[in-house]
Amino acid sequence: MKKRKSGFTRITTSLICTAVLFGCSNGTESKEADSSQTKAESLSTIGNQKIIDVINKKVTYDKDDLYSDWKSENYTSIQLNGTSANAEGDGEIQIDGSTITIKTAGIYVLSGKLNDGQINIDTEDKGAVRLVLNGANITSSDNASIYVKNVEKTVISLQKGTENHLSDGEKYVYEDSSEDEPDSAIFSKADLTINGSGKLIVKGNYNNGIASKDELRITGGNIQIDAADDGLIGRDLLAVKEGSVTINAGGDGIKSTNDKDSSKGAIAIEGGTFNIKAVNDGIQAETSLLIADGDFTIFSGGGSPETIANREGNMPRPGQEQDKGNTTTTSTDTETESAKGLKAAVEVAIGGGTLEIDSSDDAVHSNNSITITDGNLNIASGDDGIHADSSILTKGGNIKVTKSYEGIESKAITIAEGNIHVNASDDGINIGGGNDGSGMDMQADAKDSLLTISGGYVYVNSQGDGLDSNGSISMTDGTVVVSGPTMNGNGSLDYDQSFEMSGGFLIATGSSGMAQASSEESTQNSVLMTFSETKSAGTVVHLEDSEGNGIVTFNPEKDYQSVFISSPKLKKDTSYTLYSEGSSTGNEKDGLYTDGDYQDGTKVVEFKISDSVTWLDESGITTAKSEFGPGGMGNPGDRPARPEGGTPPDDMFGDLDDETKEKMQAIMEKERAGTITSEEAQAQLKELGIEFPGRK
Repeated sequence: MKKRKSGFTRITTSLICTAVLFGCSNGTESKEADSSQTKAESLSTIGNQKIIDVINKKVTYDKDDLYSDWKSENYTSIQLNGTSANAEGDGEIQIDGSTITIKTAGIYVLSGKLNDGQINIDTEDKGAVRLVLNGANITSSDNASIYVKNVEKTVISLQKGTENHLSDGEKYVYEDSSEDEPDSAIFSKADLTINGSGKLIVKGNYNNGIASKDELRITGGNIQIDAADDGLIGRDLLAVKEGSVTINAGGDGIKSTNDKDSSKGAIAIEGGTFNIKAVNDGIQAETSLLIADGDFTIFSGGGSPETIANREGNMPRPGQEQDKGNTTTTSTDTETESAKGLKAAVEVAIGGGTLEIDSSDDAVHSNNSITITDGNLNIASGDDGIHADSSILTKGGNIKVTKSYEGIESKAITIAEGNIHVNASDDGINIGGGNDGSGMDMQADAKDSLLTISGGYVYVNSQGDGLDSNGSISMTDGTVVVSGPTMNGNGSLDYDQSFEMSGGFLIATGSSGMAQASSEESTQNSVLMTFSETKSAGTVVHLEDSEGNGIVTFNPEKDYQSVFISSPKLKKDTSYTLYSEGSSTGNEKDGLYTDGDYQDGTKVVEFKISDSVTWLDESGITTAKSEFGPGGMGNPGDRPARPEGGTPPDDMFGDLDDETKEKMQAIMEKERAGTITSEEAQAQLKELGIEFPGRK
């Protein structure tokens, strides 16, 4: 929900294309459209590229990143014997009790158990060190179990069929008290790669599980991490090609941390299996989070609550203001923990895979843009299902938001392809923008606040507004089904500037108090029917032409009093009949029937379409009238309005006595007539003790 803005800005086709990250679907080839496309693509580095191609440009894998058989090469064997070790081979090793220091590049094979010790890599030559964990168990009571101090690169290979254990102490003792590193069970100051097919069990008792201050790559292995804070950390890059990763983290599950260089700090995942349970974010990238494939199960912040309240007024949401790192600073200068499923400061891009996300905060979040080209997302969130401060683009995939406060939210949303299902306790799809402000960015330029639907299938079940835009909506193709609010303070469609329909199919049912139709400038015809009484859920509504050809048969999931229908089948100067009740023999999906026969219905109204928007009630065609209500609740400019004769429904102000209702009506009529301003009307209503239902 949001506050409405006054004024009207005509959004042309070329401007609407600014929301599209890869061009418009209506065939516009003007210079203006080309310019808009370029501007929109600048919001994301993805554009028309495949996510895997973007990853391949960012991430390279050397030969030694991939597992090879060490037995055919020269290697040094290190047998761990409790409090000491024996070494055999050409590698230079220093053994000081239970501290084993590797001084030269090469292959080192570790077996056995080391009690309260450390493997320290501090080479004096150039080249990589490869540690083969061949059934190794290493513990430390006061430091990292493996500490990569100085080397060009380290590769940890997990030997097939082996189980390896690494753990650190709950408190560290540093040689230099001014230092605070290492801080992880496996800690590397250089590039680190993990490969192989064996098992690695890491217990990060002090802080983190596995951390690299440069780049961390995983190309195989079964890795299990239990960490007091973060599970996996790659400062400059964290890349996963394949493998199985299970994390139980007291902080973030997987993260990158370089916030000084915009070309670094990315997380790139090509495949693998991930099971992440995190107190904070599941996966958090300082710049880009790129997922091409993989199977993900993410449970963050304790997961979504059983029920999500519709927050009224200015009640804070998780992460409402500036969201950076692991804390969120709100307007009251308090900090709350970030507990999102997927999060990135610059962009999140998903090109495939299966993602099951259950989060107390946003399930998928970006401080800038989100692009989804493919994949299966099943999301339950205590806040937004998918949120980006600047833009969201869907070009494919199956997205199911089973639970959320707001389903999908951004300043600009483009749905080009994909199968999307949204369940929301507030707005289903919201054009608001900003830092999780739920449309609080009142200074935003309305022409940049756009919902563009150019294809795909969208189903929205919302307690708040169904499709909600602080700016405008454009629909050129696709199918949209909205099961909107039952309360009159919200509408199944809600926009502040314009809604131009030029193609596609849309049906939206819900309450009547805030019901809107598409703009009169639309080239595709629409119908908005308002019933005199609320219809019960399951009461079929059917529209057909004068020859009995069905336009739509719909079985709403919830109670409703208004029905908006826009279809390419609706033709000017053609007669239609609207029916209620009855049944259909067709196939049903989300209440929408295809094929089959409609039968046993009751005729409600006959009418002929003469305008782009036809307003109906049981008596026939009526005219639009400005929306009731002061304080920006009126009809800005040419914005489509409520049908003639509409007044605030009784259930909206049911607690008021008759005298107060009459006074309220008088104030609202003065505001409509222009004899008092909206601000004066608000003040007078407040004196009566009335806070007019509006937007946050």
